[in-house]
Amino acid sequence: MAGKILFTGFPGFLGAQLLPRVLERSPGATALCLVQKKFEQAARARAAELIGAQPSLEGRIELVEGDITLHGLGLSDRSVLGDVVGIFHLAALYDLAVKRDLAMKVNLDGTVNVLGVAAHCDALQHFHYVSTCYVSGRYPGAFRESDLSKGQHFNNFYEETKYLAEVEVQKRMQEGLPATIYRPSIVVGDSATGATQKYDGPYYIIRWILKQPTRHALMPVVGDPSIFRINVVPSDFAIDAMVHLSAQQESQGKVFALADPDPMTVAELLDELERATGRRLIKMPLPLRAAKWAVRHVPGVYRLMGIPAEAIDYFVHPTYYDTTNTTEALRGSGIEPPSLRNYLPNLVSFVREHPNISSQAMG
Repeated sequence: MAGKILFTGFPGFLGAQLLPRVLERSPGATALCLVQKKFEQAARARAAELIGAQPSLEGRIELVEGDITLHGLGLSDRSVLGDVVGIFHLAALYDLAVKRDLAMKVNLDGTVNVLGVAAHCDALQHFHYVSTCYVSGRYPGAFRESDLSKGQHFNNFYEETKYLAEVEVQKRMQEGLPATIYRPSIVVGDSATGATQKYDGPYYIIRWILKQPTRHALMPVVGDPSIFRINVVPSDFAIDAMVHLSAQQESQGKVFALADPDPMTVAELLDELERATGRRLIKMPLPLRAAKWAVRHVPGVYRLMGIPAEAIDYFVHPTYYDTTNTTEALRGSGIEPPSLRNYLPNLVSFVREHPNISSQAMG
């Protein structure tokens, strides 16, 4: 594929890993990375790292100042889009506690703006949109890749605005946009190294366990941990899957849930955490509302535990994610999500060795 491939979300964790893989399989292409001015230095440093590790990328990563929240992406020179043949839209505000107006501006308006630019890219061959499994909200039961609007209720404005953004993408797909949608579940670090740039999801529990000074660790538990499941995939699976699927012409017009088809229950996760951390968990049952209220209103609870109230909902999540499209499209590729129990020790080891990584989103 010759021409330019536009990336939003660089130098974010997934974007920075995806970019060199896409360029590797497209020798004639260059990457055009839309970068906010405040992230310019970080983007240049990350691009230099990628080129240092893979010299063939020299001269193939172009940074351009812009902002998805602005009409026309805030580009001062729209001619840079003249030979864009592919778009990977990864930029989003991933913050479970985000205010609705900010989430709407970044996640919804930003996606609409990227779609608007895509409509004027005459050479565009494929639009790739990274959504989330949690467009499902709290839908009870199986949520299929063909599902979107099911009358679901949302845990937070992140989920709601990602849902609204995917509605817009699917609308354009029905109008003829050659697009593919990827819905990752909770993405954690690399399955082999544990490496990540941000601690959230299961990391909240890992950090809480490790910060307790004795061999026994107190663990509040909401709901019935034997019923609810937590869907986690490692970043290397998400990247491998997107690289493979994005190269397939047959993936256009489809939605792929990048999720574990057989996720562990919360009870199983807690058992595996005992093994991975070497701690004995003292489980303390709490009602969901009481747990969230305590984190929000009891002085010192959040500072002590480091678990935001919004994250607690995902330990009583009622939705199961069907991965039929993904499983079928990846068949024979050797790409499949490993069981969390097999790489959880690597995540724990990485947290032990890198205690100061933030849980804050880029913004």
